[in-house]
Amino acid sequence: MNIFAILSELEKTDPEVFERFDSRRRVFKHMTGFGKTLAASALPLALGSIFNKAYGQTTSAPSVNDVLNFALKLEYLESYFYDAGLGVAGSTATAAQTTFRALFSATNLSALDKIRTDEANHVKYLATALGANAIAAPARTQFDFTGGKGSGTGPFADVFLNPATFLAVAQSLEDTGVRAYKGGAPYLMSNKDVLTAALNIHSVEARHASRLRTMRRAGANNNTASAVAPAGTTEAGRNASPKSWISGKDNGGASPTQTAPIYDAGTAPSYTPTGITFPAEDNVTQGGVNLQTALSSLNFPTLAFSEAFDEPLPVPTVSAIASTFTITGSTLFS
Repeated sequence: MNIFAILSELEKTDPEVFERFDSRRRVFKHMTGFGKTLAASALPLALGSIFNKAYGQTTSAPSVNDVLNFALKLEYLESYFYDAGLGVAGSTATAAQTTFRALFSATNLSALDKIRTDEANHVKYLATALGANAIAAPARTQFDFTGGKGSGTGPFADVFLNPATFLAVAQSLEDTGVRAYKGGAPYLMSNKDVLTAALNIHSVEARHASRLRTMRRAGANNNTASAVAPAGTTEAGRNASPKSWISGKDNGGASPTQTAPIYDAGTAPSYTPTGITFPAEDNVTQGGVNLQTALSSLNFPTLAFSEAFDEPLPVPTVSAIASTFTITGSTLFS
């Protein structure tokens, strides 16, 4: 039995096969000593055990394409949101969009247009990377950014009339994106190029979120970002006047009734690898170490320990959040 030929053939149909076992180098190291310790008759059973371990525990785990397509769905959500409010880049804004754009300061509008372009480019990149495996572009009519499930009268009914509501929804989408990309990273480990690109997008989403927070803090029509959060020094004030980063659970975010899950813990799907968890954003334990306890002698502010880290969210939790902005009957995030 030529074990190496079997693995080579298997790799042609499953490029991630070695990652399911271990790293390629370690797999071959283990296989080299395999025949020395087992009788030939026992070899098929032993191999069967290995394959069962590799695939039996991960049959429902998302593939690289699954993760990228989920990211693509989120990017469509974000891109269509900015297009709906500000107009599609390169196209003439409608009268309503022109009126809405005039409600932002020149500095903020320039930043929002940049964010809109970034999101459109994220869509293009992911669609190109996936090629024929990419999901079809969803119809824009699948989304209701008022959160009204198609009625247009949801809790964010004035999202494209009131800049404060627009920025609140934008921050919520970007904060969700940051945690979603981090949650998907473990499943991209087998493809380092894709993982690198995804992490690059992740950091851009974080910058978007931070910039949007400064706009909310200073006001949509203010050309100068607020240096401090006047009402954001207390837990209750942070949803209306946020810091530039997530602090604790951000008091549930911009609209706690709808946005609290963005900052809360996620429920790990059954396929989640051992050791990966989805704690809330107020988590202070990293790598098994409670930083608040371990570094208590330094007298850092309590919130500083959670503010220093972003936490991942799993696909089911992100889907539930994102479906706030799809219409009834849409299966995009089901």
